[in-house]
Amino acid sequence: MKKSLLITITAIFAAFMFASCGTTKIAAFPKMYEEAPHVMLVMPPINNSNNVEAKDFFYTTMSVPVAEAGYYVLPPAMTMATLQRESAYDSEMFIEGDLKKFGTLFGADVAIFTVIKSWEKSVIGSKIVIQIEYIFKSTKTNEVLYHRDAKITCDTSTGASGNGWGALIVLAADALKTAITDYVPIAVKCNEASLSDLPAGKYSPNYQKDGEDSAMDTKISISTSR
Repeated sequence: MKKSLLITITAIFAAFMFASCGTTKIAAFPKMYEEAPHVMLVMPPINNSNNVEAKDFFYTTMSVPVAEAGYYVLPPAMTMATLQRESAYDSEMFIEGDLKKFGTLFGADVAIFTVIKSWEKSVIGSKIVIQIEYIFKSTKTNEVLYHRDAKITCDTSTGASGNGWGALIVLAADALKTAITDYVPIAVKCNEASLSDLPAGKYSPNYQKDGEDSAMDTKISISTSR
């Protein structure tokens, strides 16, 4: 538990190292403060990567960091069932369209879109590199309230070292660990770090008080470890 917490904190700190100097949340995301949304709808991710399961990894892990920021996130299982019943499972159909229907159907203030651009696994290099775009769009105005392009590099090596045959054994162990890596924790870290500067929602004690806090750039690069 302590190791996982340390890794998460390290990833978030690394993300802030890439922040634009002097940028505040209210300057970076003024429309989030103007609209002050309360209810969030997580749309099924748009998966443009070669990992067919990436869509599920990110959909199941998006709710937690948004809820922890102080927003009411519509239950994923319920919304997924409704979206499938309404033939609205493919977010590609709606990301550029009128979102008012989702406000009416779900009572959502914001539809959260994610575009998984790439998910590359390097067995020899013992790392996983993910590129993902986050787009929070108002269901009232269709405007983008929050946007982020993130590149996450996750080190999946064992941390061991060696020479000669030892080096080959370490390489084999790293390759095996990368091959069997559980991708859900990686998706969790990716979402937590990428959304760590999300303006506080109504259910946070920092609601409407964090405007002068630091914000990251719209494009960030984060390094973490499994």
